[in-house]
Amino acid sequence: MTTEQSYLTVTALTKYIARKFSADPHLTKLLVRGELSNITFHSSGHIYCTLKDQGAQIRAVMFARQAQHVQFRLEEGMQVLIEGSVQVFERMGQYQLYIERIEPDGIGSLYLKFEQLKQDLAKEGLFEERWKMPLPPYPKKIAIVTAKTGAAIRDMYTTIRRRYPLVELTLYEALVQGEKAAPSIVRAIERANEGEYDVLIVGRGGGSIEDLWAFNEEQVARAIFESRIPVISAVGHETDTTIADFVADLRAPTPTAAAELAVPSQLELQERVKQQQWSLTQLLRHQLERAKKRYEYAVQSPVFQRVERLYEPQIERHLHAERALQQTMRNALTEKERQLWNVTHALSSQTPKHKLIEARHLHTSVAERLQRAIATQQEQKQEQLLHQIRLLQTLNPLSILERGFSVTYEEENVVTTIEQLTIDHEVKIQLKDGVAKAVVTDVQKEEL
Repeated sequence: MTTEQSYLTVTALTKYIARKFSADPHLTKLLVRGELSNITFHSSGHIYCTLKDQGAQIRAVMFARQAQHVQFRLEEGMQVLIEGSVQVFERMGQYQLYIERIEPDGIGSLYLKFEQLKQDLAKEGLFEERWKMPLPPYPKKIAIVTAKTGAAIRDMYTTIRRRYPLVELTLYEALVQGEKAAPSIVRAIERANEGEYDVLIVGRGGGSIEDLWAFNEEQVARAIFESRIPVISAVGHETDTTIADFVADLRAPTPTAAAELAVPSQLELQERVKQQQWSLTQLLRHQLERAKKRYEYAVQSPVFQRVERLYEPQIERHLHAERALQQTMRNALTEKERQLWNVTHALSSQTPKHKLIEARHLHTSVAERLQRAIATQQEQKQEQLLHQIRLLQTLNPLSILERGFSVTYEEENVVTTIEQLTIDHEVKIQLKDGVAKAVVTDVQKEEL
């Protein structure tokens, strides 16, 4: 009968299986070929995927420490060769493949990385012809980005000095091989762009694809593309092709060829100058011969046989023009005299003396009208005054006194009714020639 102690825990079973996997030499270091799928790039740098073929599949993981050395981009459906080990992931109870190294199946990783980057940059348009800058025909200053030592710089210096010694050369030293080569080349290109150069040559001598790999790096390609100086790519031998060749303004098969493309040949220029001198000499000789023939023909012309024929028409035109000018001047003078008379006549009526005479006449006329108006006004006012005097005399109370009437006052008030009188009160009586005082003794009211 089985006891309780005979049962294994899940953890114990899983650890037992894991030890079995670890003890098997065929699982601790193995080579596997398969197809990638379900690729996941974790933010930590780890890569998770599935490796499969027609009959089976296995989960796989590549940690960031190993993933940073992968030279190409992992893609869905890619056939790969993997070196690694199979171990048990105890927490999930699953076995999986731990990838130590991965290579594309059938082609090298560097070549695959080269093709992938080439496709990416081509999609962005970095290789398009519209971005290519032309090289100046006669450069004054050339910058070179390459190693300080080596055959490449010697060949370029020798070739340029031989072909076109007028140009000024400046070397911007850079590493051209190894892990630090790409950043070094980028810095050198950027420093060169801070100066005033007509052409920039970037390159190195030949070598393997690993030796030339710095010129396949994306950062180098973008530095060349962003250069404001026209760039000649001069990497390796004629059969070597790099990303720098595609993005540069001009690709040279070798550093020596780049030097030849950058500058003209002084021998060719001298030959061209000689050819132009000969052409100019022939042209001048031909023109002189034509001019000589025209001169001889002109000398034999009837016009030169009687020279006065040349200037007689001119004399006639001169005389005609002179007469026309004199008539025009006389007409103009007459018109100006007429205008002057009109202006003088107009101004004479505007002189101060004339204005003073007019003002005096106006003053006299106004004074006479004013005197007549004053006399008329005085007569009207006198008539109105006499009328008012007669009216006042008619309305004057004293005039009534002349006819025997009188006016009675009581305390300065005119008495018009007996109701104003009081017995034994004193009243004043206004007569024609004076005032009398009386005392009221009796009042009798008449019935109307």
